[in-house]
Amino acid sequence: QVRLAEAGGGSVQAGGSRKLTCAISGQTQVSYCLAWFRRAHGTEREAVAAIDRDGSTSYADFVKGRFTISKYISGNFMYLQMNFLKPEDTGTYYCAAVRRSLTPTCVVKAGMSDTMDFWGQGTLVNISS
Repeated sequence: QVRLAEAGGGSVQAGGSRKLTCAISGQTQVSYCLAWFRRAHGTEREAVAAIDRDGSTSYADFVKGRFTISKYISGNFMYLQMNFLKPEDTGTYYCAAVRRSLTPTCVVKAGMSDTMDFWGQGTLVNISS
């Protein structure tokens, strides 16, 4: 098992930037598919970005060109750099993981939330216009 803990949420003006961090602890010697999700008020949780064990990344269309997912495995961290933030990016952001051996792919897709086994508690990001 792994434990995930997000940090870095807060209030940002539209057009600004914010970097979220996910600290990963526990059984980190196992390969995982790692991802960021978000949930806006009254909406379903949606996948934002994913990073595979080989470092390959994928993004939801609504963040392409603005957000960057990365990881620092030696230090057991995953990041989400968010630039050109919009009010519609407001929501609670979660990091999540699933053992790579248990999922055929590690890409952003519909239903990805159902495949993740481990979740952080979430961090709130509020974008003001």
